[in-house]
Amino acid sequence: MTESLDSARLTAWRAYIEASQRLFTRLEDDLRVASGLSFADYHVLVLLSEAPGQRLRMGELAGRLVFSPSRLTYQVSSMQRRGLVARQPCPEDGRGNEAVLTAAGLLTLREAAPHHLRSVRTHLMDDLDDAEVACLTTIFTRLGRRLQGVDGTGAAPSTAHSDS
Repeated sequence: MTESLDSARLTAWRAYIEASQRLFTRLEDDLRVASGLSFADYHVLVLLSEAPGQRLRMGELAGRLVFSPSRLTYQVSSMQRRGLVARQPCPEDGRGNEAVLTAAGLLTLREAAPHHLRSVRTHLMDDLDDAEVACLTTIFTRLGRRLQGVDGTGAAPSTAHSDS
């Protein structure tokens, strides 16, 4: 049985969804203007930059990005045409392909990352009004308590769901 949402919680979640949609739209617009990258491009580059040898099997990359294999193939092909990544056979067993970060991809990521971080800070501070900040604070406080195993009263949460 799922817990029903009361009006205040429903309002908080709506505010969170609307604020996050607006925020991510502005962040992606800033990222595209600064570097020509989409969020998907940026995340592929970040994951490859953090991988050993700056390469990952396509399946592992798809799993980390929660992309379907066809979506990832399209994404990597698009980035390959722009010289940001290369696709090569896996050297260990020769089966399957890996996405490999190129020097141009690493340079693009290095140039985009500081701007993207400034953009995140700017939009988080400037684009959320006080009510949205209050709603987000409430949601993340509750989530933090739940993850720590504590409910609002300081007691460990019960495993039974209530209807309130």
